[in-house]
Amino acid sequence: MNAPRSTILAVVVAALGYFVDIFDLLLFALVRRQSLLEVLAPQIEAKRAELMVRFAEIADKAQVAVLIDGEIDRLLRDWGGWLDNVLQTTGLLLGGLVWGIIADRRGRLAVLFGSIVCYSIANLLNGAIHDVSPEGWFGFLHFFGLGSAIRQYEVLRFIAGFGLAGELGAGITLVAELVSKENRGYATTLIATVGILGAVAGYFVTLVTTWRMAFVIGGLLGVGLLVLRIGVVESGMFQHARVRQVRGRGAFWLLFWPPERAVRYISVVLLAVPIWFVVGTLVKYADLLGGSMGLVGDQKPLPGPSIMWCYIGLAAGDLASGLLSQWLKSRRGAILLFHGLTGVAMLAYFTIAPRSLVTFYAVVTLLGFACGYWAVFVTSVAEQFGTNLRATAATTAPNVVRWSAAGSLLLWQGLEHWIAAMPGRTQSDATWMAAAVGGALVLTVALVALAGIRESFGISLDYEEK
Repeated sequence: MNAPRSTILAVVVAALGYFVDIFDLLLFALVRRQSLLEVLAPQIEAKRAELMVRFAEIADKAQVAVLIDGEIDRLLRDWGGWLDNVLQTTGLLLGGLVWGIIADRRGRLAVLFGSIVCYSIANLLNGAIHDVSPEGWFGFLHFFGLGSAIRQYEVLRFIAGFGLAGELGAGITLVAELVSKENRGYATTLIATVGILGAVAGYFVTLVTTWRMAFVIGGLLGVGLLVLRIGVVESGMFQHARVRQVRGRGAFWLLFWPPERAVRYISVVLLAVPIWFVVGTLVKYADLLGGSMGLVGDQKPLPGPSIMWCYIGLAAGDLASGLLSQWLKSRRGAILLFHGLTGVAMLAYFTIAPRSLVTFYAVVTLLGFACGYWAVFVTSVAEQFGTNLRATAATTAPNVVRWSAAGSLLLWQGLEHWIAAMPGRTQSDATWMAAAVGGALVLTVALVALAGIRESFGISLDYEEK
């Protein structure tokens, strides 16, 4: 690919930026159990004492231990879901809107610098959360309701999500506008593939350090990116639109009018929801789901390895789907094929995976590969809209998809309560069955949504939305 040096630099920096983005985005999921066991230690001990009394009449102590562990897992699941699937993803949603509008009004580079400062500071502070004495130097935090570590955790996950929201969309938009239409898919595929490996790097970091230091490392990686960003040029298409004072730049409401554009935007969001259902539910809560399907004791899967194997599969899938879309000369065709593969992998997750821990991780890797059409998704978002709305769409859409993890969690929990109330169903049955039904629902919606986007392979991006 013969491209100017400035364009190559933009691709490299965008790829490394997405690497740090994914590193920080998945970091909480990787340290969820470890960090919450420390931060919620008093609540967990109180819960354990309560459960010992509740199960006192059960003679089988091994059964009591399994029941208590299951209840503690659900407690950690609920807190983890609140911090990650709700607070962090809501930060992503609101941040995607704010950063997207800024990118279309002030420039792509403004977002690449501003967002990284935001989430880097949040992660650095996250490594220092602790319960504060009202009489100490930081006693004033109690006035703001932030005297406990868990409350600090809540605020910082929201801020981190807000900052992380700007990285991918602005980077993809910048590169899509700098690279030729023939090579655009290759460039965005490279960004997605390299970026996804940030989760794998995050996993190995958490193996050799504490959860607090992992957050500090994530923050420092972001600070290092600021230096690399010096020298990256602004998009010529954006500069041209700004000079001509094109109307509607960053007008978010225009994504919903006229109706044809609204259908296009909503459809492009919905077709990627299965990806985040897999990551946000089936993988992040692999310990709870694996346990409900019979993998207990030393065979019980853990969130950290599950995320690592999933993201190894995602990296390979992103590369494969991106290259496939170039070979087919069709974004829609590649997404359709990977939707079908996702359905097969979901079926394997609930049937074959529970046979053993090794089989479970192998299926999770396949599941990650099947959901690896994220590269084609983010490329398609940038190609669906004109220069005056492109960054707004490309920044908000991926973060709406990430925010859908909150809805997926509520869907899973709602279905779980409904199934558990059925005669003959245990709580364990309800846990995995609810996830299976939820997966089938989101994949069906995504298949329907694929019909709502237009084929965008090879189109020129030098145009504005009316």
